[in-house]
Amino acid sequence: MRQRWWVWLIGGIAGLIVVTIGLSFFIDEPLRRYIEQELNTHLKGYTVRLGKLDLHPLQFSVDLSDVSIVQGANPEPPIVFIPKLRSGVHGRALLSARLVGDVLIEHPKVHINLKQFRDEATDDVPLQERGWQEAVQAVNPLKVNLLRVVDGEITYVDEAPFEPLRLTKLTLRAENIRNIQSQAGEYPSPIQMQANIFDSGKLWLDGHADFLAVPHVALKAQLGLENVDLAYVKPLARRYSVVLSGGTLSGAGGIEYTSSLKVAHLQTATVRGLRMNYIYFAPTTEAGPERARQVTQAAQEVSNHPGIILRADEVSMVESEIGFVNKAAKPNYRLFLTDLAIHLTNFSNQLVDGIMVVRVSGKFMGSGQTVIGATFRPETNGPDFALAASIENTDMQTMNPLLRAHGNFDVVRGFFSVYTEMRVKNGTVRGYVKPLFKEMDVYDPRQDQEKNLFQKIYEALVGGVSQLLENTPRHEVATKADISGPLENPQASTWQVLLNLIQNAIFRAILPGFEHGVGHTQR
Repeated sequence: MRQRWWVWLIGGIAGLIVVTIGLSFFIDEPLRRYIEQELNTHLKGYTVRLGKLDLHPLQFSVDLSDVSIVQGANPEPPIVFIPKLRSGVHGRALLSARLVGDVLIEHPKVHINLKQFRDEATDDVPLQERGWQEAVQAVNPLKVNLLRVVDGEITYVDEAPFEPLRLTKLTLRAENIRNIQSQAGEYPSPIQMQANIFDSGKLWLDGHADFLAVPHVALKAQLGLENVDLAYVKPLARRYSVVLSGGTLSGAGGIEYTSSLKVAHLQTATVRGLRMNYIYFAPTTEAGPERARQVTQAAQEVSNHPGIILRADEVSMVESEIGFVNKAAKPNYRLFLTDLAIHLTNFSNQLVDGIMVVRVSGKFMGSGQTVIGATFRPETNGPDFALAASIENTDMQTMNPLLRAHGNFDVVRGFFSVYTEMRVKNGTVRGYVKPLFKEMDVYDPRQDQEKNLFQKIYEALVGGVSQLLENTPRHEVATKADISGPLENPQASTWQVLLNLIQNAIFRAILPGFEHGVGHTQR
């Protein structure tokens, strides 16, 4: 009798397993449709497509294949594509009447292009009303004990001809993902992430997150970058009239990102081998005022903003070159610093954090030994900074495009030095610029045979005046120009004011007596 009882028990269990497996084949498609419909009921502006669902009742797990999320305005390509997602329930947790599970996402791909990004930014439905948090909670009653992402890829495609920005071989591990919303400021889920960034670089993140925070994921973590190729951020830099080539970035810091607080604290960073040019356009062109407005607006929005905290303890730039290209002048010209080294400490957008100190060394136009020291305070009532600089023994032949554009002459020999100090505060600038010319020779009949008669006479006069001004013992020309006065636009950004002051100081230093109408205030 006992043997018959065991036979019936084993047979019943086997039969139940067979029936369960059989039913799973019939329930897969209805369950797939239900989950897909439930997700899309809550989402606005996006659609989820589930290619296939496989239920494994004996393993308390379900597999999803070919999962995609598409933006309604730009359905191709999908923003997210997941070839395989597995979700399982812990058996022991079920015995305690708790739903706890693990989720594994394999080879996911996130693809965002500029059009998708712009449409999202201008959509009438705000991010907090997209409904993705409600959608996740509706279809997943589990508290996720462990979420793993393996071999992920994120791609951002800007306008041609720029190369896409890619994060590859992305791995992520997150624990304790609750299926309920947490209180503001709580980060219940430990998270670690690693990825390759822009092919040669490395990215790592270690911290905590709140995955169901509204309107977006909240995060507090340490972040590290190693050997990131800055050439890949060309499309972003071009929006601010900056052209990049070469250069790598390494650094580490902390971030906190919530709906009400954005903190970026860069503890240390080094930029190496950067080549950068700022392109200046005439204010009368379409590009000029619009880009200037963008820079000013961005600076004003973050300066002393209580919910946006930007800090950098120590930033260095070495073995680099930066230039200023004036597209507003005819002919165009470029001023630059080679062998550039910059050391910045205590950058902040908050006045309470004190003064930022900057030290710069390099070679102006490839030859003039340059030393700059400056201090900056976060803007309150306009720019607030002080600067002292010296440039010594620049080969003036390298400056001929500048001289032709603003003085209508060039030189065949000469050395240029300049010393300046300036202080900007409360809408005014106080300072001076003291240039020094040595052995300057403007007119050379052998070089200037192709020039017309009037140009030859003009350059001869320029050369004659410089010879009259030279100190006989040292063959030098020294003047001093005052650059004190009110700023025309005291609410402009520090960058704009500084750039205009440097331009005007250079014009006064290099072209004393020849460049008329160049004001000392911001224009």
